[in-house]
Amino acid sequence: MGGGVAVWANRPPVSPRQQGLPRIPDWTAADIPSLRGRSALVTGGNGYPVGDRSGLGFYDALELARAGADVTIASRKQERGEEAVRHIRSIVTGAAIRFETLDLSDLASVAGFAERMRASRGSLDILVNNAGVMGRKSREVSANGFERVFATNTLGHFALTARLLPLLREGQSPRVVWVSSSRSFMGAINFADLQLVQDYDYGAAYDNSKLANLLVGFEMQRRSVAEGWGISSIAAHPGIARTNLVPDGPGPDSLEGRNHRYMPFMFQTAAQGALPTLYAATSPQAAAGGYYGPNGVMGLGGLPGWAGIPEKADDQQVAARLWTTLEQLGDVTFGRMG
Repeated sequence: MGGGVAVWANRPPVSPRQQGLPRIPDWTAADIPSLRGRSALVTGGNGYPVGDRSGLGFYDALELARAGADVTIASRKQERGEEAVRHIRSIVTGAAIRFETLDLSDLASVAGFAERMRASRGSLDILVNNAGVMGRKSREVSANGFERVFATNTLGHFALTARLLPLLREGQSPRVVWVSSSRSFMGAINFADLQLVQDYDYGAAYDNSKLANLLVGFEMQRRSVAEGWGISSIAAHPGIARTNLVPDGPGPDSLEGRNHRYMPFMFQTAAQGALPTLYAATSPQAAAGGYYGPNGVMGLGGLPGWAGIPEKADDQQVAARLWTTLEQLGDVTFGRMG
């Protein structure tokens, strides 16, 4: 999701570590290989189409199920989640899909959900850390007292991934996909005010969380290699798409809301916006440690391609410190979960 023309025009160039990589051939959901016998978890996923808006996670779950995966969608809204499952089953006959309750902003909910997952299965092949919120005009806090956007977008997903690590390590070519944003280059990691207590801004809260997701996603890949987890950690962003992120966040009178109203032609469908995430989750060509987004003009839309990595997202010292901080805040330790 983009916040304005200035954001899109000033997106970062392709990272030096991506230079020389081959162009990604045109890829759509029809290119997803068979996923029969594989399992997937998509956080969020309850944004079934209503009017001209829908959720990215809904299309992630739909296409994974269509390819034959055993899919779980998990969100805090049970009624909407169960309705999303019914929608997908009406489209994909015999789809193996279910809903589970999960509030990513509540660490107790994350722990309880992960415990249920570990008790009900022996492995997990694909984890799509998709669910996300944008801040509202006034600062809000989670059940644990953390700033709401940080708690949902970053800390909750980090704690969930840590607690599901034993299942992922038993998976078949397991992957974790971290959903970021084209706005991540505007983010900052200020350890002195990580929760934006001193200087809250709803846009900064979102941008910071999406930069944090990139830092964590790349750091997870480094640790997976170093510690032998056998898990591929990959990042993706959707460009800009017609979802409920802004209506449910800062609202129609925000800069983002006005963009929705006055420049609707800039916003692709959620189905199209989901493609980079699906590529990262399923394509045999998706590179561990890679970052994917739309390949169109200014990265607004299009088919999956390499996304420009902000220089600050490759800062390994910040990534390591953020990792340790999230372990402490989330009361988790990667690699040593029970």
